[in-house]
Amino acid sequence: MSLKLITLSNKQGMQIKLSNWGATWLSCLVPVEKVNREVLLGCYSLEQYQQQHAFLGATVGRYANRIANASIDIEGKHYKLIANEGKNQLHGGADGFDKRVWQVHSQSNQHVTFSLVSCDGDQGYPGELTVEVTYELTENNQVIISFKASTSQTTVVNLTNHAYFNLDGEESKDILNHTLQVNASQFLPVDKYGIPYENLVSVTKFDMDLRQAKRLSERLLDSPERQKTGGYDHAYLLDKTQPIAAQLTSSDNKVTMRVMTTKPALQVYTGNYLQHTPNRHNGEYNNFAGIALEAQFLPDSPHHNNWPQPNCWLKSDETYQHQTTYQFVVN
Repeated sequence: MSLKLITLSNKQGMQIKLSNWGATWLSCLVPVEKVNREVLLGCYSLEQYQQQHAFLGATVGRYANRIANASIDIEGKHYKLIANEGKNQLHGGADGFDKRVWQVHSQSNQHVTFSLVSCDGDQGYPGELTVEVTYELTENNQVIISFKASTSQTTVVNLTNHAYFNLDGEESKDILNHTLQVNASQFLPVDKYGIPYENLVSVTKFDMDLRQAKRLSERLLDSPERQKTGGYDHAYLLDKTQPIAAQLTSSDNKVTMRVMTTKPALQVYTGNYLQHTPNRHNGEYNNFAGIALEAQFLPDSPHHNNWPQPNCWLKSDETYQHQTTYQFVVN
């Protein structure tokens, strides 16, 4: 199956580029004062996308984020998954969906649907999983990403997009002077490996409160939680009474990105380990070059059925269906 490059555009002059390699979001050009601003981190070539380890813009699965000890128990049976981050599994394993060539199922000027079949036992997961991911660019500068999946037997599913944003323009040094607001009153504390070590706690604990817009550089490494992970790399349980999950604003205040999602949680990752990742100018990014806002189930959810969120299990008679929208507003 050949690699394909697909461009979507709208009448406002906004343009995004996508590839069937990893169903990846490659580029996002937003017109700002008559100049197209590239707000998405990306590589110089598709070959570099295949070599980098930061999941730039990719669709990740079967299970986004971490599963402790790379194992799950389903209906009384123990499954050993492929570990790819020490003893844990990250983003679906060493050969996750981000490294697959997807089929282009359908496309138009403003949408594309990618499809993939993941075989029973893929990366250790039970069941044959059929997946579709649709990207749509609307006339009001929304990028809507819709996920759909069905399985032949009970499994776990947690799909997300791993785009990194820099609303100042991806050539700018970092995102530390961006401001971020996340409508969440609870978050998950994690150990240095990103594995939750206790239940959800108030965001007021460990200085993790983002309910009011906060500059990302503010006391960045003062919190013991952020010290462990080198910055923000934490899941927030979203307040679903609020239509907007998160709002990110560039340091020049010219671009705001709003995130809306049907998923229960948002992983906030400030690109703490992006150093040496190839950039789109044939150079390299540094740490904090971009921020990922990944809508998903809470990390390690298969081991925590008590958490207040929809469960992450998918049965053969069910359909997994979720949607995340990134809207770009030029101020």
